[in-house]
This record gives sequence, structure tokens and C-alpha cells, in this order.
Amino acid sequence: MALNVGDRAPDFTLPDAEGNPVQLGQFRGKTVVLYFYPRDNTPGCTKEACGFRDRHEDYQNRDIIVLGVSADDAKSHRKFVAKYDLPFPLLCDEDGKIAALYDSYGLKKFMGREFMGIYRKTFVIDGDGFIQKIYPKVKTDTHATTILEDLSAT
Repeated sequence: MALNVGDRAPDFTLPDAEGNPVQLGQFRGKTVVLYFYPRDNTPGCTKEACGFRDRHEDYQNRDIIVLGVSADDAKSHRKFVAKYDLPFPLLCDEDGKIAALYDSYGLKKFMGREFMGIYRKTFVIDGDGFIQKIYPKVKTDTHATTILEDLSAT
């Protein structure tokens, strides 16, 4: 069943790059930007993560939490965070179960090959835990700014 704006966001607990459990519910009362991305250290994913890094202070000033989720393991996340000085948590969804709950996991095609993986998709979740906005298509180099602009307009 597909998620829609107005639906309650599925709660979850996933480990961050340091192995600490992060639960969506712990951020009640705050807006959460939950972005799913395919892989650490790939060109598009790096642009997207660095966009959130570069606008992080703006997100903090608005009391908005940014959480990145991919199927990469903690070691990969630690290297990605260190290499690009990312100031927000990256969560490990190695089996894709949480991405699947968010309609962000499935069959992908790349260079003639088919495989299961995480789709690039973002959810804005309000302080009560409901989906406020869904970004099914993402322009990696402007995504972080677009979200801030959209949230400023509401």
C-alpha cells in the first residue's frame, strides 16, 4: 500500500553510523526530513548529502531534523560522513525493510542490469508524525534548498 500525504509515517528504529539506535518517534514535536538514497559516495548521493550539509544551519534554525537512509553498512556511512563532514545522521537499512515501508525499495535497472535497491525519495514528516510532503523525484543538487523553500511557503 502506497504512502500518501496525510498518512501516519511508519515508525522505525535503525542504527546510525556509530551503531546507535535512532527511532523516528524520538523526534515527535519536530519536522523530520527523511531522505532515502541509493549509495554512499556515488555522484548523485554525494551532491544530495552535501546539499543538506551546506543548508544544515538553515534546517537547524527551523528546528528540522534531517535523516539520510541507505542500505549501506555503518562502516560505509562513517567514511561518507567523515569524507564530506556531514552533520546529520545516516541510518543503516541494510535489508531495505524500512525503505520498503516507505515505498522506496524495489527493482532497479542500471546499465542493462536489474537489481533490488533503494530509490531516491524524500518524505517530510510533521511534528505529529504525519507525512506532510513526498518528493518522488529529486534533483540532487537543489533538493535541500527546494525543501526549505517549500516548508517556508507553508
